[in-house]
Amino acid sequence: MGQKFVIEPDHIPINNFRLTVVGLPPITYVSIGALEKELDNVELPDRTQASTGRTKPGETEVSVPMHHAVQVAAMSVWYVQGQDPIDPGYKKTGTMVYYSGTLLRQVSITMIGVFVSKQGTPDVEMNDDGEMAVMKYTLKWDDWF
Repeated sequence: MGQKFVIEPDHIPINNFRLTVVGLPPITYVSIGALEKELDNVELPDRTQASTGRTKPGETEVSVPMHHAVQVAAMSVWYVQGQDPIDPGYKKTGTMVYYSGTLLRQVSITMIGVFVSKQGTPDVEMNDDGEMAVMKYTLKWDDWF
């Protein structure tokens, strides 16, 4: 019979994280989409695929509580920095840290060239039970490690 795999203690839950962006005040991101990294590839004449050796830029969506006015304003200012005339500091560095339940373990990912490419309001409807309204932002980055 095969060996069973065992989950090590002190796992990292998906609700224990912090995203910090250099040049922004502390922001309460209530949700952050997955950070994905993908190799760029090329189709060869024999119709097979090969890596170009470069990674593609990535993107994810983040959410900030709409009633956190100072944080929403900071995100909006960051978005405007990427508009014409483009502020040279619109691309920033961000660090995503995932913490274990005891905070003794953590995994950090640093994103470079991060900027806000889209911002939006929440969907609304009158028959909702009072769910918290969140502003949504799409973050794009050049690379992460």
